[in-house]
Amino acid sequence: MAKTILAVDDSRSLRQMVVFSLRAAGYQVVEACDGREGLAQAQQQIFDLVLTDQNMPLLDGFGLIRALRALPAYQSVPILMLTTESGEDMKAKGRAAGANGWLVKPFDPERLCAVVKKVIG
Repeated sequence: MAKTILAVDDSRSLRQMVVFSLRAAGYQVVEACDGREGLAQAQQQIFDLVLTDQNMPLLDGFGLIRALRALPAYQSVPILMLTTESGEDMKAKGRAAGANGWLVKPFDPERLCAVVKKVIG
């Protein structure tokens, strides 16, 4: 059975690129347009991986990660941040919130798929 990934990003075009890349690699992907929608999706279904942007309206990436980590089902689910922010302070904040890894936009689809495969197989 294909692994299922939740892709959370307020940029529709970026979400489409992520979805296209991951589906081409054999993953099932569910989209959310912001952190609040992402959290709602995650409460309805357990995903194998969550891929989230940082800068989003309503609930940002750090807030989403903290909310997910507070749910028993998401204590050990890998969470990757995909964002334009690449500073060490932002990475430290991401790790503190519970992120497992970091990918910088614009992303290379092959690299994205390689990192996802490394994290969830």
